[in-house]
Amino acid sequence: MGDGVKVLVVDDEPQIRRFLRASLQSHDYVVVEAENGKQGVRECTLQKPDLVVLDLGLPDTDGLDVIKAIREWSKVPIIVLSVRSDESDKIEALDRGANDYVTKPFSMGELLARMRVALRQKNPDSPEGESVIGGGGLSIDLAKRLVTLNGTPIRLSRKEYDLLKILASHPGKVITHQQLLQEVWGQGYVEETQYLRVYIGQLRQKLEANPAEPRLLLTEPGVGYRFMTSETA
Repeated sequence: MGDGVKVLVVDDEPQIRRFLRASLQSHDYVVVEAENGKQGVRECTLQKPDLVVLDLGLPDTDGLDVIKAIREWSKVPIIVLSVRSDESDKIEALDRGANDYVTKPFSMGELLARMRVALRQKNPDSPEGESVIGGGGLSIDLAKRLVTLNGTPIRLSRKEYDLLKILASHPGKVITHQQLLQEVWGQGYVEETQYLRVYIGQLRQKLEANPAEPRLLLTEPGVGYRFMTSETA
């Protein structure tokens, strides 16, 4: 499964590192370890991993600061693996640049699935160079501002289109409420989460086979939304 993909595990608990090392190596990942934040940043610089699995509760620094330090020079996918389950911690980690957030105790199967999604993201920041994005039968032509579902054109308002474009540009990645509100409505609207509920609901009515059980536009309760396709599932 891993095919030699290099994963940096940053966690101060030896038993967690041992468990992750054994589990990841059994799936053909190459594992590099760090037991604190400073070492994690150093190993990320030296080893150039394909993905980072990061704990937030490190002995020398907060994992949020590690995310910030790595994001100053690298777009490597970062998955937070933490006992912190508060909504505010998840939002802060994602806003700092983490690609995903998994809460301990965790299922190894879920972590592996989240890793596959993160690794499939060619560019976590933008669909640069692509004129058409989407998946799962949905196509968004950025040049023409044309949205089609299974070949049928879908009429969207400007806000609906902007919201869908942002989500589809980052397949499988959680986009927080604050990020979406700031990019679509502006800084003055970052607390107006009811806007998102309304517009996501409208998009689901237009795009989902069953809006009550969405498969394209998924909710991460209290955090944000994901755009998912069969490729990112």
